[in-house]
Amino acid sequence: DNKTGDGSGIMMQIPHSFFKEEIKGLPGEGEYGAGFVFFPPDEHEMKFCRDNLENVLRDEGLSVIAWRDITVDSSVIGDIARRSEPVIKQVFIGNGSEKSINLELKLLIARKTAEKLVRESGINGKHFFHMPSLSSRTIVYKGMLMPGQVRHYYKDLGDDRMESAMALVHSRFSTNTFPSWDLAQPFRMLAHNGEINTVKGNRFWMQARESDFSSDLFGDDLKKILPVIEPGKSDSASFDNAVELLVAAG
Repeated sequence: DNKTGDGSGIMMQIPHSFFKEEIKGLPGEGEYGAGFVFFPPDEHEMKFCRDNLENVLRDEGLSVIAWRDITVDSSVIGDIARRSEPVIKQVFIGNGSEKSINLELKLLIARKTAEKLVRESGINGKHFFHMPSLSSRTIVYKGMLMPGQVRHYYKDLGDDRMESAMALVHSRFSTNTFPSWDLAQPFRMLAHNGEINTVKGNRFWMQARESDFSSDLFGDDLKKILPVIEPGKSDSASFDNAVELLVAAG
């Protein structure tokens, strides 16, 4: 339709000065997590995914501070992108009563656990559910967009209060996987160009190594983040999964 892109987006520092004016009772900078969440358009399925995420966060000793609706302009995107457009929300997460909690690690465990539960559920729209980012450090705005559409689709990005010392931008050119909202880049840790010719072997090797994993940092929580590689994603997404594990494990 000449208006649907393979995917574009931006990763930046969490814009604390912006969010503290938008969200009442937000803790200090670095003391909370901000999540970007794609939901199914169906209200019942969206509630299922949201309840599932909130339950997992609670189980990990975290608390939901607030949900925030994201203002988007769907008129700027193509018909193909609009037909698969998710409902997009932000979630803000506190560390509950455990002040010494490793928040970044807990957010990773919670995200991986919630993703797996929805992925293994029976809801029709489970492919919509995706968390482009869930972190106390960075946030990702992305979608099945052309580069020039990103700033117009996400109204937040036109706000003068959006400040960051770094910005990682990427425009995806789809090769061996079909374009979709979740496969837009940047991912949670990186943006990556080019095909990994040994991707199947790398995925199998990672799966084979999982039985040998051990980490003082993760402890018994290590099994919650398995499988490391999300099934059905692109080679770059798999690469990002592996980098994320290595960074989280120190």
